[in-house]
Amino acid sequence: MDGLHTIPHSFAMGPSDGRSQDEPQLLSVVVDDDESVRESLPDMLREFGFAARAFSSAQEFLSSDCVDETSCLILDVAMPGMSGPELQQELKRRGKETPIIFISAGRDETTRAQVLKQGAAGFLLKPFSDSALLAAIETALHAS
Repeated sequence: MDGLHTIPHSFAMGPSDGRSQDEPQLLSVVVDDDESVRESLPDMLREFGFAARAFSSAQEFLSSDCVDETSCLILDVAMPGMSGPELQQELKRRGKETPIIFISAGRDETTRAQVLKQGAAGFLLKPFSDSALLAAIETALHAS
């Protein structure tokens, strides 16, 4: 899921989920301790037509009012405090079935296999292309 993908034109212009302009946008949330990722990814997500929020830690996300509103979670694997896989387990413990796309700078196949087995919708290696992220989000939203 970390390669380039061909995106249908209708989806590249924004989510093609049949909602009208008056309906709320799907909320994509980025949780990453890297400030540059927290600044760039939400802008990219907004260009795709999603509402977006960013958090610097799993704890910050869990204490926010976004947990129940999140349509898709883009989650870094390695973070101080609670890691991405630990947040995935905490959300499961709370009964949250939010689709998760993991992002990582490390090529740890064991972690990749583990989070996918635990139900992650995707796994992208940094740096990834806009089209790879959009394809992963489309897959995650259609699988949920």
